[in-house]
Amino acid sequence: MKGGKSSGGTRKADTKLAVKKTQAKGKAVKDPNKPKRPASAFFVFMEEFRKQFKEENPGNKSVAAVGKAGGAKWKTMSDSEKAPYVAKADKRKKEYEKNMASYNKKLSAGDKEEDDESDKSKSEVNDEEDEEESEDEEEDDD
Repeated sequence: MKGGKSSGGTRKADTKLAVKKTQAKGKAVKDPNKPKRPASAFFVFMEEFRKQFKEENPGNKSVAAVGKAGGAKWKTMSDSEKAPYVAKADKRKKEYEKNMASYNKKLSAGDKEEDDESDKSKSEVNDEEDEEESEDEEEDDD
């Protein structure tokens, strides 16, 4: 059966699915304790602008409208008007760098401790210790 469309089409779809599955498995799991990156000067500006825009336009529920208006205003602002937002962003960036340094130190110290223990979770290790203690107690009773 040369030229059968149904068998050829499913093969292409199967290979596409296989590629997507392998990409999803390859992603690293995010650490919830890792500090979040700081906001840029524009996003610091948008925090204040959103409040102001909502006060001026209470009926507007569109997120896109707020973003467009904020972007347009940011473009028209001079460097001197942007300076306070840039300063706040720099301050947040310095704080973030300090937090990342301490986070990386904790990670490197944590890696050394994790190397000493096996891959089992602490609860599994504790469960095994409890089982061993209960077996020892049973032997003592005999």
